[in-house]
Amino acid sequence: MNTDVEVKLVKENTKRVSVDVAQEILRAVDGIEYGSVEIVIHDGKVVQIECREKIRVNQSGSSGRKASKA
Repeated sequence: MNTDVEVKLVKENTKRVSVDVAQEILRAVDGIEYGSVEIVIHDGKVVQIECREKIRVNQSGSSGRKASKA
């Protein structure tokens, strides 16, 4: 995602989502190659971020997972 777009989205939604929460959501999305990120909201506030990562396995049995980012 373009950094300018990220900043604009965070600024536009500051009343609803804190910058820290927005950064956590972006980190979760950035950290997954295949899968999904679910944001749980209670009473209009983000209370949980769930990440479901899918690991693709090719015919030879090795995973499609890349080396961890350090």
